[in-house]
Amino acid sequence: MSTEKGETRRMTIAEALREAIREEMRRDDRVFCLGEDIGIEGGFGGAFTVTLGLSEEFGHERILDTPISEAGIAGAAVGAALTGMRPIADVQYADFLFCMMDQLVNQAAKMTYMSGGKVKVPLVMRAPCGATTRGAQHGQSPESFFIHVPGLKVACPSTAYDAKGLLKTAIRDDAPVLFFEHKLLYGSKGMRAEKDAVSPTSEVPTEEYTLPFGKGVVRREGKDVTIVAKLLMVYKALAAATRLEDEGVSCEVIDPRTLVPFDTEMVVDSVRKTGRLIIVDECNRTGGWAGEVAAEIQEKAFGYLEAPILRITAPDTPVPFSPVMEKFYVPDEDRITDAVREVLRWR
Repeated sequence: MSTEKGETRRMTIAEALREAIREEMRRDDRVFCLGEDIGIEGGFGGAFTVTLGLSEEFGHERILDTPISEAGIAGAAVGAALTGMRPIADVQYADFLFCMMDQLVNQAAKMTYMSGGKVKVPLVMRAPCGATTRGAQHGQSPESFFIHVPGLKVACPSTAYDAKGLLKTAIRDDAPVLFFEHKLLYGSKGMRAEKDAVSPTSEVPTEEYTLPFGKGVVRREGKDVTIVAKLLMVYKALAAATRLEDEGVSCEVIDPRTLVPFDTEMVVDSVRKTGRLIIVDECNRTGGWAGEVAAEIQEKAFGYLEAPILRITAPDTPVPFSPVMEKFYVPDEDRITDAVREVLRWR
């Protein structure tokens, strides 16, 4: 396909991430990958196919298969980054980030501060997140834990275009980046296809591009209600907005793309127009990202609000294993639609 911006191809998120890694490894010899089962012969290319085929091109010295030790993976990544390398570490499930909290929170995030800026820690930690009928220890959305840590950046792409551009930016950044990827958005095929996956595809330029951190995007323009959502919840919000359009309600849907830094200005500008804000998040409610956004916006745009800010989140329980209970646990179109109707009653 050809556009005014040049040639593009339609890709899944998994394919876009793989291409970003391949391009950056070709561009910079310091870039390498490490993680569990990311380069084994005849394997899947990690848990979700992202590194499939990369070991054949770059060899096992740059696509490193590690033991099942998340603390070891993080420690090796931090150490390599401190020596000038640019590691891309793969933790098979975001839940396992909790096994490496000391390395990420006490080491990677703080080294630049503690050295007065002399030491850089340019690492990327890729973390598949989201509930996918894998239960309490393999289905969490732990992004909120890491927005609390000064020194870490947090990215949450929801499209293939964003996934590639943001990952390339993350790899080139001198700060440690937590890169969350929702398991139902990969678009993986074959034996690694996820049940109930959205599998979005988007046009990805063939030419070189990166995307800046801290710049959100309006996925749908509207005038009555602002909905801020990330990852899979972007698609739930868009579906709810389409449904509400039949009722004469115009919803503006904002995808922040990165949580740290966060595009507060975009959300404030939207709320000044709509007067209403709903935040949709698969994280748990208490102490979550949604609450932080709500606090930030009420501080900066309180005078424009015509209704209370509402949060649509997962409840304060572990992720259930039962498919029926998981469906209840994860925010859906019905809950978003009901919330929009509720804030509109404040006219």
